Amino acid sequence: MPEQALYLKWRPSAFDEFVGQEHIVRTLRNSLKTGRIRHAYLFSGPRGTGKTTTARLLAKAVNCHDPDPEKRPCNECPACIAVNEGRYLDLIEIDAATHTGVDDVRELRDRIAFSPGEGKYKIYIIDEVHRFSGSAFDALLKTLEEPPEHAIFVLATTEIDKVPATIKSRSLQFEFRRFSMHEVADRLQLIAKNEGLNIERGAMELIARQGTGSMRDSISLLDQ
Repeated sequence: MPEQALYLKWRPSAFDEFVGQEHIVRTLRNSLKTGRIRHAYLFSGPRGTGKTTTARLLAKAVNCHDPDPEKRPCNECPACIAVNEGRYLDLIEIDAATHTGVDDVRELRDRIAFSPGEGKYKIYIIDEVHRFSGSAFDALLKTLEEPPEHAIFVLATTEIDKVPATIKSRSLQFEFRRFSMHEVADRLQLIAKNEGLNIERGAMELIARQGTGSMRDSISLLDQ
């Protein structure tokens, strides 16, 4: 079996492992603590800044069985384990780049009506949502205006300007920033240490600069 890519192997599985984006992590953790979960989130920012990772952490946390909200996601309950293993039925990930049409969104709306099979919430992560066609956005808007109680949408985009204002106004928006060179270098150093690699700090900072603030790109460069 081929060895897993480093960026997948070292993808954060809990909020405590997440580097940077403190303002976003803090807000999401507070909403989990108070039980104020929104039905639609819009994550925007450059690639490799943690949008999909954060969406998955949120998806795990809202269905986590741990009685203490501070410890969610716990990565120990059946729901967390199923998400980590990619077999959780109530987490649906859609790549808008390949599902751009109105029929795709209508099919999605038909499926949303059904109650969750395993957890409290059905979570739909729509990646690169700006790739939707105009009619697909209209269909999505209808769903966001009258969402079922059990549905949560996390929309992710690298091009926020292409997302209609009507979608933005019905979502809680979070802007992800590029990671600093030091944040990336620190993370690379941690990975290298745990992988048994002895690499100088200067080399880590060089890789971090080449990654231009994208954690995923920087870890892929380290892998190479």
